[in-house]
Amino acid sequence: MVSTQTALIIVDVQNDYFKGGKMELVGMEEASKNCQLVLEHFRSKNLPLVHVQHFCVEEGATFFLPKTEGAEIHENVKPKEGETLVTKNYPSSFRETKLQEILQNLNIKDLVIVGAMSHMCIDTTTRAACDLGYNCTVLHDACATRDLEFNGAIAKAKDVQVAYMAALGWGFARVISTQEYLKQ
Repeated sequence: MVSTQTALIIVDVQNDYFKGGKMELVGMEEASKNCQLVLEHFRSKNLPLVHVQHFCVEEGATFFLPKTEGAEIHENVKPKEGETLVTKNYPSSFRETKLQEILQNLNIKDLVIVGAMSHMCIDTTTRAACDLGYNCTVLHDACATRDLEFNGAIAKAKDVQVAYMAALGWGFARVISTQEYLKQ
């Protein structure tokens, strides 16, 4: 059940993750449309929500560069005037940001987490939130990832998604679909 102690966290739904971007993810367009559905739900009920935007500032960064179109939040979930925006430079939305302070000031206990990349910022943010005592729900079809390579082996995005959602569902979050969440 959604209460006023629930906040939506939309992580890194930025242009570089879409077709033509510098770090295209598999299924990002579809995931962003599910993010949009949840965002519209939270807006319609006037529930708290936070947009998170990543800027890569380390030397050699190739995407999410400050002051580029690729770093801009995608049109499907663009913040409206007055909505909270947190910027970050690390995978965790909590590291060196005001997110924890914002959530505490709103007396938030439960988080709904969506966005990208499943294997990086969604995973890290969810685990950090769990460690901070939040009850987390991750909407698996409102998250996207990409193929990964390790020691010459390729893990397809579909398999990466399954592995990370399964791991998060094993003690860090309730992992469900967007429609399951909206029907509650």
